[in-house]
Amino acid sequence: MAYFDSASSAPLHPVARQALLASLDEGWADPARLYREGRRARLLLDAAREAAAEAVGCRADEVVFTSSGTRAVHSGIAGVLAGRRRVGRHLIVSAVEHSSVLHAAEVHEADGGTVTQVAVGRTASVAASSYAEALRADTALACLQSANHEVGTEQPVAEVAEVCRAAGVPLLVDAAQSLGWGRVNGDWSVLTASAHKWGGPSGVGLLAVRKGVRFAAQGPADERESGRAAGFENIPAIVAAAASLRAVRAEADAEAVRLRELTERIRARVPSLVPDVEVVGDPERRLPGVVTFSCLYVDGETLLHELDGEGFSVSSGSSCTSSTLTPSHVLRAMGVLSEGNVRVSLPMGAVEEDVERFLSVLPGAVATVREKLGAPAPATVVREDVLVVDALGKRCPIPVIELAKVIGGVSVGGTVRVLSDDEAARLDIPAWCEMRDQEYVGEEPAERGSAYVVRRLS
Repeated sequence: MAYFDSASSAPLHPVARQALLASLDEGWADPARLYREGRRARLLLDAAREAAAEAVGCRADEVVFTSSGTRAVHSGIAGVLAGRRRVGRHLIVSAVEHSSVLHAAEVHEADGGTVTQVAVGRTASVAASSYAEALRADTALACLQSANHEVGTEQPVAEVAEVCRAAGVPLLVDAAQSLGWGRVNGDWSVLTASAHKWGGPSGVGLLAVRKGVRFAAQGPADERESGRAAGFENIPAIVAAAASLRAVRAEADAEAVRLRELTERIRARVPSLVPDVEVVGDPERRLPGVVTFSCLYVDGETLLHELDGEGFSVSSGSSCTSSTLTPSHVLRAMGVLSEGNVRVSLPMGAVEEDVERFLSVLPGAVATVREKLGAPAPATVVREDVLVVDALGKRCPIPVIELAKVIGGVSVGGTVRVLSDDEAARLDIPAWCEMRDQEYVGEEPAERGSAYVVRRLS
């Protein structure tokens, strides 16, 4: 089985396993106690903090360990917003942030705060100028991920940090996806990360708050971790997290070159092997091991099952999954095709043979899914040069499949109106038009759902 989903969770690094087992015997006591066992646990915790701070590029007393990366994000955002409440209650986030950031923004807004969501381009990258335009006199905090978790695009953190610093606004960086590859550049104020993303154990998050940043920890007071992370520290897991971070950093430069070559191979060959595919994300500024593409006329969940049956573990941001009937917020913000989405994220140590085998089985897997979904015949009514496709009640990718089947039924210059109540159609039909050189006229209200109008150009 080839595991190609390290962006969700990386396999436990051998160094993490060794450190975890070793520290189970040494780090079980309360590090706040002065007796021998407590002092031994404190030494392990302090050493892990020093190692983590060195990897982040900050002081050891600026780092605390939390129970998860999500908890680090929530604590970081809430703490800065509370500490800077006198300045204002305005929060800035990008449209493609991890859900932990967006959920924290929703809570802030429900509590009376204001949120500005900065748009991204088709590669998922933000512009520093967009953050500059979003800044206000009452802005308390801005948030930006270092790299996108779904498409791998690296964000211009240094440029955005400079803009925020000039305005006196702290920048919180979610570095979960990138910290294993290197330090985050720029004059950021707060940084969060998650150990299981770089091969450490799950259940360990990292929160770094620079000196000088006004921060008020929320919730009941707790003397642990400078009051910023309540509860007894999981010292064996923290030690393993710090040890594995140091280990992956030592391998990162050489491994980045190797994995980048493998993902570039996937980016280049998938469109030639599989028709009607859109490779998404920035082609240059991206994480070494991540490549994402979307396939027209494909149910994402079914495709993932097909690939699983062939021995490949991959993930999807497709709207066609059992957990959601709406497109990934990242793909939606990018304005790219969402159906049949596949994210390949190679772990450190991934081998060329597995990548080649993936490329060999992918065309057959896509063809199988397309064959399964190609049966329904569209209900059509011809009205001069207008063709109406009734796809109400049908989930992606059926509306697009039916559009593709009938576009040749109108003369050049004629239009097809696709009736659909699936939110994914709002994203996928314009994307199909761009891929097939047809004109997307726009969306019109309908008695049920919406009518998506396409004009035939060729």
